[in-house]
Amino acid sequence: MNESTSKQSRKIVVFGNSASGKSTLARSLCDAEKLAHLDLDNLAWTSFDPPQRALLEISGKAIRLFIQQHDGWVIEGCYTDLLEIVGPQASEIIFMNLPIDLCLENAKNRPWEPHKYKSRQAQDQNLAMLLDWIAQYGDREDVFSLAAHTKFYDRFAGRKTAITSNG
Repeated sequence: MNESTSKQSRKIVVFGNSASGKSTLARSLCDAEKLAHLDLDNLAWTSFDPPQRALLEISGKAIRLFIQQHDGWVIEGCYTDLLEIVGPQASEIIFMNLPIDLCLENAKNRPWEPHKYKSRQAQDQNLAMLLDWIAQYGDREDVFSLAAHTKFYDRFAGRKTAITSNG
């Protein structure tokens, strides 16, 4: 097996708090190793206004289809219920476990995300809510929480890395 073949077989899950650098790392890995990319934000929510979480069975079906269609991939997100679907198929996980103050700074410096917001202004209007959401990471007990991410990380039996700083 040559090096490019072994890289294609990498199946990586990147997870952590909002604005921890998940998307940046995922894009970097995908570009460097020609891996397929799935951002769980794109299938975790409905298109209703306001958006609502999609049914777990619908998101799970989309995840399983993506995994079947690609030999090597990076899947990123903060949804532990969806990460649990991906985990058994992953060869490695990366926990973006940055301090909350770094995530807050990253959020403030985040470029416009046209795949999530119609305009930079719409994104900026959401910033206060996002900063509040990020700040609650250690206190929440939901599928987006530090506690849920830590449990997922601790239970994973394969290769795992925790990143605790930018860069």
